[in-house]
Amino acid sequence: MLDLIKKENILFLDVETAALVFEYDDLKKDVRSFWDAKFRYQTSETPKEHYKKAGIYAEFAKVICISVGFFNGTEFRIKSFFGDDEKKLLSDFAALLNKHFNKKDNRLCAHNGKEFDFPFLCRRMLVNEIKLPKMLNLAGKKPWEVPHIDTMELWRFGDYKNFTSLSLLASLFNIPTPKDDMDGSDVGRVYWKEKNIERIVTYCQKDVLTVAQLLLKLMTEALIEEKNIVISK
Repeated sequence: MLDLIKKENILFLDVETAALVFEYDDLKKDVRSFWDAKFRYQTSETPKEHYKKAGIYAEFAKVICISVGFFNGTEFRIKSFFGDDEKKLLSDFAALLNKHFNKKDNRLCAHNGKEFDFPFLCRRMLVNEIKLPKMLNLAGKKPWEVPHIDTMELWRFGDYKNFTSLSLLASLFNIPTPKDDMDGSDVGRVYWKEKNIERIVTYCQKDVLTVAQLLLKLMTEALIEEKNIVISK
């Protein structure tokens, strides 16, 4: 499949999310009851203990950063949509997809994107009353019509037993690590306590670059050289 896809037609992306409120005790009473009901019997932790993972559940979290990357000639260009206004950043991202990545040959690529990034974006767009772009609207599509590439799925080669992290694969393929400052478990604290969105954006951009580098490795192509990486402000 990969040999039929032009890398210039791929939009690489990574999404960072944070819980709607940082502390369990800050949840509104009705929302807390839904959280408690959802996790009362699903984990070995109490619902309050499990709240540290709230950022991965679209019903209880929001998107705070989307970084995208694409090939433009010899350059790999990176752009980010971020901030406290989730509706605006999602709307801006949807506008990018609708304008520049809406053709039959276009693809979206993320690591574990099919289980996390893509569905999370769709759910939060609908919550924010944003029409799903063509590239994210999968209703009625057959599996071979879905325009999504998942580097974790590619690495599985049909094996569904294990989750393989992006950082592990980066190490395996000698790709510079994206986890040199923080990892996903730090995002909520950095957003709510440090209020350092710029640090999160940098982390997200590194992940996008790493996803692109990993796909190149899976395609047995050369890595992107640092001089060819352009970050749009």
